[in-house]
Amino acid sequence: MQTQAAHTAHPNIGARLSIMMFLEFFVWGAWYVTIGNYMDANKMGDSIALAYSMAPIAAIISPFFLGMVADRFFATERILGVLEILGGAALLAAPFVGSNADFLVAIVLVHSLCFMPTLGLTNTLAFHNMTDREKQFPLIRVFGTIGWIVANIVVSVVLKADTGVAQFYVAGGAAVLLGLYSFSLPHTPPPSAGQKASARDILGVDALSMMKERSFAVFIISSFLICIPLAAYYAYAPVFVKAMGSAAPAGQMSFGQMSEVFFMLVMPLFFARLGVKYMLLAGMLAWVVRYGLFAAAASTGAFWMVLGGIILHGMCYDFFFVTGQIYVDGKAPNAIRAQAQGFLVFVTQGIGMLIGAQVAGKLAKLYATSGPKGQQDWHMTWLIPCIAAAVIMVVFWALFREDTRNNGMAKA
Repeated sequence: MQTQAAHTAHPNIGARLSIMMFLEFFVWGAWYVTIGNYMDANKMGDSIALAYSMAPIAAIISPFFLGMVADRFFATERILGVLEILGGAALLAAPFVGSNADFLVAIVLVHSLCFMPTLGLTNTLAFHNMTDREKQFPLIRVFGTIGWIVANIVVSVVLKADTGVAQFYVAGGAAVLLGLYSFSLPHTPPPSAGQKASARDILGVDALSMMKERSFAVFIISSFLICIPLAAYYAYAPVFVKAMGSAAPAGQMSFGQMSEVFFMLVMPLFFARLGVKYMLLAGMLAWVVRYGLFAAAASTGAFWMVLGGIILHGMCYDFFFVTGQIYVDGKAPNAIRAQAQGFLVFVTQGIGMLIGAQVAGKLAKLYATSGPKGQQDWHMTWLIPCIAAAVIMVVFWALFREDTRNNGMAKA
């Protein structure tokens, strides 16, 4: 009844929420893809992995912030507005630190601590103001992917700012704009107002108990392990694309988000035929093939292999991460679904990506001068995560034995 009332009072809610999602991911896409090239061009290349560790750290912290504060004491649209403005202000300060890597990393941390909670807040606000989540949310959420694509094109193709400070002005300005816009969105009370915040709920103890089941434990451990080699893509793929001769790395990286839209649309068809196990395996295989293409491209100079690896992003992300979310939703009891999803994000986007960013940084340093003409040996830089992802994929295939052909679809 509450959702219906909200929808009736705001007949344009679909368009308004779509604008919110567009701006949310525009902010993220405007700097996240290009900051590696910016740091490399400004003699801060050794700190790229550290900068890409800040978002995982924020992803680890944000569930506790949402559980203890945002979900209980503040209207969603208001805290969203405040966090976006603060995060935008941090990005707007980035151009003034020059080539000081420590200050830039600190700014990225401040922005990430403000931004990562907004990923959950935008979803909460959208779900609260919908009448049919299954039908409405995908149509609204896809505008987030479009926002990321547009941000890449604006920064890389229009402004040619892959290595310039304009990316921070674009991202910071968009964040402030979204913050101001958020205050115009429908009033959305905190979803857990009046409820006591127990340590058990915030720490997700009940979700941890699901690890007693073998297949779920294999899934979680495999997801954690494979996120370690996966982190290399987010930190170094844009740098690699530029090194391969691209004049607009972020613009070409946006092909990955374009493919994400396609694979999201066809995913239900594959899911019905393959089930969870083979959907996850297909996603893992896509990462192996992507890194194999990158390694081969580094040796042969074939840029079509680079583009092929980028276009695989839709399959890599949707078949692995989205399928994992569906699996967890199907396995978790109703009372702890939110906990279980938070636990999955904590393990993968948090701990896994954090460790992965550090490993990727050490790997990049190890092969920094062993390539042709004393340059980065990109072949080995990509071959090692390719092999690691392949080993984890095989272990998952051997140990995950659960029959999950339609698991989660009916409940979701």
